[in-house]
Amino acid sequence: MKKYQRTVYLDNNATTRVDNKVTEYMNHYFLQDYAVASSQFSHTPGIKARDAVEKARSIILGKLRSGPGDQFIFTSGGAESNNMALKGLALTNKDPSRKKIIISGIEHFSVLNTAKALEKSGFEVKEVKVDGQGFIDLEHLQSLLDEKTLLVSIIYANHEVGTIQDMPKISDIVHQKGALLHTDAAIAFLQTPIDVQKQNIDLLSLSAHKIHGPKGSGGLFIKKNIPVQKILDGGYQENNLRPGTENVPGIAGFGKAVEIFKEKDLEKVKGLRDYLYNGLGSRIEHVLINGSKDLSKRVANNLNVSFEYIEGESVVLHLDMRGIAVITGSACFSRALQASHVLLAMGFTHERAHGSIKYSLSKYLTRADMDYTIKQTKEVVEKLRDLSPLKSTTF
Repeated sequence: MKKYQRTVYLDNNATTRVDNKVTEYMNHYFLQDYAVASSQFSHTPGIKARDAVEKARSIILGKLRSGPGDQFIFTSGGAESNNMALKGLALTNKDPSRKKIIISGIEHFSVLNTAKALEKSGFEVKEVKVDGQGFIDLEHLQSLLDEKTLLVSIIYANHEVGTIQDMPKISDIVHQKGALLHTDAAIAFLQTPIDVQKQNIDLLSLSAHKIHGPKGSGGLFIKKNIPVQKILDGGYQENNLRPGTENVPGIAGFGKAVEIFKEKDLEKVKGLRDYLYNGLGSRIEHVLINGSKDLSKRVANNLNVSFEYIEGESVVLHLDMRGIAVITGSACFSRALQASHVLLAMGFTHERAHGSIKYSLSKYLTRADMDYTIKQTKEVVEKLRDLSPLKSTTF
């Protein structure tokens, strides 16, 4: 059996390798200044831990271009932040006439399922359409909005196809009816400029492990005077919005990952992504791009394609045997045994959704990694097509 010695991790929209500078910084708070941050009023070690938390908060709020009085509440990650945004706002809502929540069909499951839970509690949930490239149908959004709308939650950049929404336009439409805007920006953060003041964003969710920070650390931006109620009961931590002992190493690592971000790394990733796109398109026939065809309107590290006439899970398994880690929207990789809800919401056939492969890159990859990926993908696709019974299928 042929041995493949190169390992290429191309699932960075799922999670990223933690930067060495981040782990070194976190170790200090594991091994030295490891006190509980809420002990700041008791002793010096507690003050040092609190200082680390507040430094991270300041770095992240600065990167978001926040204003005076805005908050950033640390959480365990994007899913908790999304729950806090939707449920926290719903619990605070005292206006019985505002019981409508609008989401899109391409949201992360933590938004989709939170909205479903609120629907069982008496809220009306409406789903705004997206087009074939994953962009929100702005006219449809406008038609759904009325004086009953409490909140609109639209993902900033999609986790599967990478499409970046026109958030300023969405914000203008939402606020015309007096509704509030939440966005899941876990994928978008540091991949596209975000200015919560200029874009008039009320609530915004982030996750550290998408940006070379640690797993188990995230947060929710809350604009000044936006009423959000805590969804967990306990202590008074995080401005009495998120009880529990603060994850000081995780929070510190989150802040460090933001602090050390460099635009040149993003440009490198974009160049590699474009090189991969051109290589696959020029060397393999019948390749369809999923998401924005204008690569400047998708996050720099994302490439999602469908290879006609073959199943995505077969591609994934064969590439894995060759040391390449990618992901598909096919049924076997979903506990619900369904094709990607994102691709189906975009109007794709089940065949095209099942043939999709997502390559998501990071700063740790090289041009040689892309050459290897192109070569191995070509071999795998050609091999599977020779065996495929789907050659007459319309994608």
